[in-house]
Amino acid sequence: MSLFSAEARPAGLTDLAGLLCGPGRIERFGAGDTARFDLPLPFEGRERPLAALAAARGVTLAPGASGLRSAFRRDLAPLARTWCGSDGGKRVPPDFQLDGATLRLWALAAGVRDLRGGHLLLLDPDAPGTHDPLIAAATRAGLPPARLATGEHGAPGPALRVHGTRRMARLVELVGPAPQSLGALGASEWPCLHGRPAA
Repeated sequence: MSLFSAEARPAGLTDLAGLLCGPGRIERFGAGDTARFDLPLPFEGRERPLAALAAARGVTLAPGASGLRSAFRRDLAPLARTWCGSDGGKRVPPDFQLDGATLRLWALAAGVRDLRGGHLLLLDPDAPGTHDPLIAAATRAGLPPARLATGEHGAPGPALRVHGTRRMARLVELVGPAPQSLGALGASEWPCLHGRPAA
């Protein structure tokens, strides 16, 4: 097992940064001493496994206006401070490292199989300043991706495309098997090699 795979260390709140790599947002309230997640869901059938992965980290995600949302919590404020710029917009922290736990959450919240082979990880269309830093983070994790614009090769939004046997093997190793609660979707939408989901 890789030292960076999803199962390599105990689950923690910092893993939830994976929700922010895609369209997810974290909002601060008042003086900024509390924050909450607001998580749009670009794909159906992800609610239960996302709620389960968040619950394993002590955070409850419930249905919101556009997807899933947490309550305002003090323990989310440090994550919000690192992911929110001075203008309130989303930014990628300069020391951000992608590991299996964050990639697993990103893949579940905003990942989908690329019909040409490989896997797409959607980016936030409203935070273009996060795209280059996430490309750099994916490259450092051994997953140098291609960048796709919305509609390019059928991408449902701006996305990173991970493809090629070695890169896909690395992605499968890092994210681990599909969550059981993903059900039949796991076989068709979770990162896999040669049409077979990770065992």
